[in-house]
Amino acid sequence: MTGPITAGIDGTDESLAALAWAAREAVRRDLALRVVHAWRFQPNAAAEVADRDAQERWVREAVRRAVAAVAERHPAPSVSVDVDEGDPVETLVAAAADAELLVLGSRGHGAVVGFLLGSVGRQVIAEAARPVVLVRAGDRPSSEVAGHEIVVGQQGESEDSAAALRFAFETAAARGAGVRVVRAWTLPPVFAYSPGSLKLLDEAGGLEPYEKKALAEAVRPWRERFPDVPVVEHVEMGSAAEVLLSVSGRAQLLVVGRRARRTAVGAWIGSVAYGVLHHADCPVAVVPHD
Repeated sequence: MTGPITAGIDGTDESLAALAWAAREAVRRDLALRVVHAWRFQPNAAAEVADRDAQERWVREAVRRAVAAVAERHPAPSVSVDVDEGDPVETLVAAAADAELLVLGSRGHGAVVGFLLGSVGRQVIAEAARPVVLVRAGDRPSSEVAGHEIVVGQQGESEDSAAALRFAFETAAARGAGVRVVRAWTLPPVFAYSPGSLKLLDEAGGLEPYEKKALAEAVRPWRERFPDVPVVEHVEMGSAAEVLLSVSGRAQLLVVGRRARRTAVGAWIGSVAYGVLHHADCPVAVVPHD
């Protein structure tokens, strides 16, 4: 059974943009919209909302107003709202488990200012069992128009990026958009400092033909499954994050895979996902591997 499009909001401009994005996607896919807000009692808040019951009423009313404003513009088939007191990471990860996808806000560029809710957003992305879409405050419906592609990264063997490719093609089909599948490659160390080895490699056909063949094989089943979706296969030498960012200027969505792991300093979502989340201007979907 298909789950809802779920938006996690916290009252910031970024999360309200995420809510609007989620509502539009729910309309496109004819799915329910679920809105989730996790709050914690703030005993040092302003006097008029200083007690727990008053704060909860204030929070619920603020969420109700935000949802009503978006639902009026983008009437999804059904809308539900959950306002729960508790840990934001646990709340959002649990909400993602039952969702088609989870949508959050993202603010700022660069390594210091990043995900909505700071480390909370990173933990949610790392732990969520479903795709998580990050949306900036400046996002507008006008970016979701014909000619603006869904850009998706492909790497490794075909199965390594299957989940990201599936998500990209399904989203493109729902939007009537094309897909640009990007495979970035770099020289292995053995060739990096040997002109003679590079010459022999070129005479044998070179690495780029190999990368193009690998990409074509990875994309073939998705071309067959979605014959009406226009596809561009893009192979370029360079780091994956840099190549993806270089072609995402007119993208309506950038899709990357995720292999999360725990480290001593917290959740790590992978260098490619980390790089594009901090620097892409368009919404970014982070899709866990199958």
